[in-house]
Amino acid sequence: MNNHLTVKELPESEKPYEKCLRYGAQHLSDAELLAVIIRTGTCGRQSVDLAKDILNCKEKSLINLHYLSIKELTAISGIGAVKAVQLKCVAEITKRMAKAVRRQGVSLRDASSVAAYYMEELRHEDREKLLLCMFDSQCVLLGEEIISVGTVNASIVSPREIFQKAFSYQAVHIILMHNHPSGMPEPSVQDKLVTKRIRECGSLMGIHLSDHIIIGDNKYFSFKEENLLG
Repeated sequence: MNNHLTVKELPESEKPYEKCLRYGAQHLSDAELLAVIIRTGTCGRQSVDLAKDILNCKEKSLINLHYLSIKELTAISGIGAVKAVQLKCVAEITKRMAKAVRRQGVSLRDASSVAAYYMEELRHEDREKLLLCMFDSQCVLLGEEIISVGTVNASIVSPREIFQKAFSYQAVHIILMHNHPSGMPEPSVQDKLVTKRIRECGSLMGIHLSDHIIIGDNKYFSFKEENLLG
């Protein structure tokens, strides 16, 4: 045990633990936080060094945990399959925590709250994912279902599937939600066609399309806010 050692006397790989115990996790650097997860170094390299290698890839930040695949992580010297899986699980936990914290603030009448709720889930996706978000008569979020993965195209998106799911949840209002991997949320021609088609079908079936929200990189576009729902 090294409990009797000072911070300076501890091995470099153990310093983040001691620092966290003494001052709290909020005082650890990004590299130190990752080093705690990685736990041990390899081949003469310390865990903090491995953490810095991860941070220096692609986006030069912790966001790399979302962007790097397990294959890309294991390509980093000293990161094996077990460490890579642990890091990807940490990334997934952060997404789910962010979503859980925001759920209580979701309001059908507030596009920004809905966008914030799905932001972390969707903004890192490398393909377009279309979600159907369903609400009851009190505007409470009942749940969501994935409608399609890939390009959101009016010829592919099925109104039948959307409204079957909406009826199964006994939804009164629905919101379409999808991401743009480019990071730019402005709607395409196809996005507008999909919105028009679902809005018209919803009017016939008594289920109101309240919005279509497109997620970009920390920004969103709302058809309702832009008065494009007709």
